[in-house]
Amino acid sequence: MKQVIWISSVALCAAGVMTAQLKPKDPTQSPASQPAPKTATDQTYPAEQIQAGEVRFSSDCGFCHGRDGAGGETGPDLTRSALVAGDTRGDKIGPVIRAGRKEKGMPSFNLSNADLEAIVAFIHNQKIKFESVAGGRRAVDPGDLATGNAEAGRAYFNGAGGCSGCHSPTGDLASIATRYHGLELLQRMLYPRGRKPAPAPPKVTVTLRSGKTLVAPLAGESEFTIVVLDPSGKQHTYQKTDVQYKVDDPMSAHFAQLAKYTDADMHNVFAYVDTFK
Repeated sequence: MKQVIWISSVALCAAGVMTAQLKPKDPTQSPASQPAPKTATDQTYPAEQIQAGEVRFSSDCGFCHGRDGAGGETGPDLTRSALVAGDTRGDKIGPVIRAGRKEKGMPSFNLSNADLEAIVAFIHNQKIKFESVAGGRRAVDPGDLATGNAEAGRAYFNGAGGCSGCHSPTGDLASIATRYHGLELLQRMLYPRGRKPAPAPPKVTVTLRSGKTLVAPLAGESEFTIVVLDPSGKQHTYQKTDVQYKVDDPMSAHFAQLAKYTDADMHNVFAYVDTFK
């Protein structure tokens, strides 16, 4: 099933990245605009071998590459892999599985020949299946998002975006593009809350009728009430009609920015942030 991902953006701000790093990227270079590489050598495998490979692939490879091989938590979509397309009965896939790719976080696997051949059979069978389906791509490749103009993104950050007062490429955003890549980096731009490490929770200043003022973490808010946490973690609920209050939410500027960004602004912002390495 294809996954549809709406891409917007939030205000992340910075300054001072070398112009040489900010060259515009050609949208036609995005993997999303390119067809999957075709299998160079037609090959078929027994159904029993494919089934055995599915079990072993799911166990050893599914977390990273997805149970169907179409991309997972950290591994790429193998059904669109040039290495898989050029493989003939494991001559290219096998050495990679046995040796791993430590620079990309892939461990080595000590498999029997039968298990390795079964995994190869499953991968090729999945590629054939996905080739027969229009679209058929589930994962988002980092290159799919690399279509913006980083120079324009920098101008937006320091100008219309008004973000440089909150963020800095040498401060809170230093090396962020080294720690996060592609969709994960974009998600942190779109909605940092819920990510790890999480941003500071919102706080609320409440002024009671007695004149007493308290500042506490905001635990919840409805149309009629404000809920805060005391130092012990206990919740206290106040009717809005009985108090004066002001919520200070670090995310508010991000939420506001979502409604302001054009699609081009978002891609330019992402391209700029992607240079913070």
